[in-house]
Amino acid sequence: MKKVLIFTASTGGGHNQAASSLALKFESYGYEVIVVDILKLNNKIMEKLFVEGYEILSCSLPTVYRGLYNYSNKKSINVKLSKYIYKIFKTKIYKSISTINPDLIVGTHAFIVNIVSGLKEKGKIFIPFISVVTDFKAHSSYFGECVDAYVTGSEYTNIGMINEGIPEDKLYCYGIPIREEFLLNQSSNRDMDNSDRDFTILLMGGSMGLKSIEKVLKALVNCEDRLKIIVVCGNNNSLMKRIESEYMKKFENKEVLVHGFTNDISKLMEESDILISKPGGLTVSEAIAKRLPILIPYMLPGQEEDNAEFLSDSRIAMVVNEIGDIREAINNLIAEPKSLENMKINMEKISQNYSVDNIVKLGQSLIYKYALRYKLIGSE
Repeated sequence: MKKVLIFTASTGGGHNQAASSLALKFESYGYEVIVVDILKLNNKIMEKLFVEGYEILSCSLPTVYRGLYNYSNKKSINVKLSKYIYKIFKTKIYKSISTINPDLIVGTHAFIVNIVSGLKEKGKIFIPFISVVTDFKAHSSYFGECVDAYVTGSEYTNIGMINEGIPEDKLYCYGIPIREEFLLNQSSNRDMDNSDRDFTILLMGGSMGLKSIEKVLKALVNCEDRLKIIVVCGNNNSLMKRIESEYMKKFENKEVLVHGFTNDISKLMEESDILISKPGGLTVSEAIAKRLPILIPYMLPGQEEDNAEFLSDSRIAMVVNEIGDIREAINNLIAEPKSLENMKINMEKISQNYSVDNIVKLGQSLIYKYALRYKLIGSE
């Protein structure tokens, strides 16, 4: 049985979700899959530093995080930072690779790229390596000399990487890996011709459940139109309790439903006319696959700002600069449904090549090429 080693890191939920989706798909093809969170390879203090540091900087100190993100995106600076990260993780990661002895390595986080690429460059490992870019504009930390293939979420991503010197033949626009149910063409309530159905909004804040969704919800209940508002609070239990106590009461022409962490996002997307969310790479990919237009009133700095730019330029989302503008935006979308239809058409164009199966097939071809090359080298 061939082995696949998937490296991830728990800085936000998207990287782990991508790793999980890939693991399930590779397993369905008969592979043995091992998923390793590189932050858990080191001591608890180091893990806490990276995970909580990311959450504090991105949520509480966005200006600082944005500055660090943009500063580290310079090639000369990134080389230095990559060397530092390499020193921290290389021993434990090399040990994992040596112990597991995989036929293929896949990374769903930028941290892993220069470590695996560095080990390959130094001749310590001879294993094909796929890097999954989990945002729509690749940070320079994703770039590595010995990456065999990059899986990306759009041609927009590819163009940006080509401009930074990544060979075009290494880029595969198969989509950021999402769960199978998002890729199934299931009928949805919003496809039904039912004028009596309330306009349905799916309001999300990511795995951390951003507190800003309370402000958005307040704006929505003040809209003139009939609305059904589905609120997903993620792991933020205190936020869920506040919303339940303040918004589960009856509002005129409004129905508010509240969820905490749920695995039913695919079904909720099928029931909705629009998604209001921060633009995390996985959430955006799921919405694109479900042809669910997006309204963006808040975002984390750095990569999510880049994602929002892509979404707006691609005309599959609207970005509102002030939460107070949401009321007008929703009223306009309900009055002009053609705008939503155009967003869906644009989503269809972007997602036509999305396929987790194709990622597995890419991995299979690389395993074959490496095996053939190894045999040729061995026979010389």
